[in-house]
Amino acid sequence: MTNYGAIPTSSHGSPVMDPDSISRAKQRIKDGLAMSRSWRVMFDLHCMRLPHGVSDAFSRIKKNLSYFQTNYAIIVLVLIFFSLIKHPTSLIVLTVLVFVWIFLYFFRDEPIKVFRYQIDDHTVLVCLSVITIVLLFLTDVTLNLVGALVTGAVLVLIHAVVRKTEDLFLDGEAATAETIQV
Repeated sequence: MTNYGAIPTSSHGSPVMDPDSISRAKQRIKDGLAMSRSWRVMFDLHCMRLPHGVSDAFSRIKKNLSYFQTNYAIIVLVLIFFSLIKHPTSLIVLTVLVFVWIFLYFFRDEPIKVFRYQIDDHTVLVCLSVITIVLLFLTDVTLNLVGALVTGAVLVLIHAVVRKTEDLFLDGEAATAETIQV
């Protein structure tokens, strides 16, 4: 017996609501946060000293930015959050934008398809960037965000220059051993 008029259904839901996609996104967030270094190691006062020269300063910046990149991102994001506390609408818009960026750009495993056309990463990046800039201008917090970003960049660069790098290990095994000892 045939079932005329039956609508075939897929066992998989939409890509965003797919349990596998959600679990992969959770795992990526955990992996990203796991890359965060110990705050005690980051702000160890015994490891703070001015560099000997410009080349030493640039070497420290390069190594510290690589080693503490997740910590630096957290610091800048906290500064942005505090700069938007007096603008709750802008904070909501920024939160929505963060989730849009996460799901459409960072945690997407498959290419986006619209009307059977595949959209490449570059196009997604440009579109999301334009939408972000337009929404930030519409919410009138551009100056606050620029101030927070500049403040964050200055703080990160000061720390990256002053923090000695002799005790930092960029490979995972050595970094894990160092973190366990602290």
